[in-house]
Amino acid sequence: MNRTPVRSSNIRSIGYEVETRTLEVEFHSGGVYQYSGVPETVFQGFMRSASKGSFFHDHIQDQYSCSQTR
Repeated sequence: MNRTPVRSSNIRSIGYEVETRTLEVEFHSGGVYQYSGVPETVFQGFMRSASKGSFFHDHIQDQYSCSQTR
């Protein structure tokens, strides 16, 4: 999955696959996680948010099924 680099103290890049509604988040720590069943509107809000970390914490973390890919 292609990810877009973002400005964040914790998050390095974000990717999204429309067909599977899969959100992929790469952290500066090196971990990469995929979140399943994420609506495209949530991804778009994430990308537009001024604080990626706050948006992630409030709208994604613990809201969707997650698996670590790296």
